[in-house]
Amino acid sequence: MKDTLAAASDGVGLAAPQIGVSRRVFLVSEEANGIGEERVASPTPKPQWGHHVFINPVFTKRSRTKRGMSEGCLSVPGKYGSVTRADKVHLAWYDASGKRHARGFAKFFARVLQHEMDHLDGVLILDRAKQMVDVER
Repeated sequence: MKDTLAAASDGVGLAAPQIGVSRRVFLVSEEANGIGEERVASPTPKPQWGHHVFINPVFTKRSRTKRGMSEGCLSVPGKYGSVTRADKVHLAWYDASGKRHARGFAKFFARVLQHEMDHLDGVLILDRAKQMVDVER
């Protein structure tokens, strides 16, 4: 999973089901920590970011405030769509060492978590987006 995520020029998250593994695991690149709401795909190579591992994650809380934003997905390359998601989430999960964590997330990182959790639940961006558009590369 690490290699697949690292090879994706514009992806910041990857769920195990996206590569044919039936496990409740996903990775989020450390790059997502510093990205604001204005994220757009970049054709330039990205540095070798580390990643966060989320095993058996569960949302324990989601904010009532929601926001629509354009999203893409490595499973649907070249397409973006507006998806409404909670502004803030609280998540409980295990890391790669088996240590349990629980904390809140906001902004872009919260959006990525919700997107990857959708993959674990069998939901694609095509199921959530109001309108998909092609993006030239």
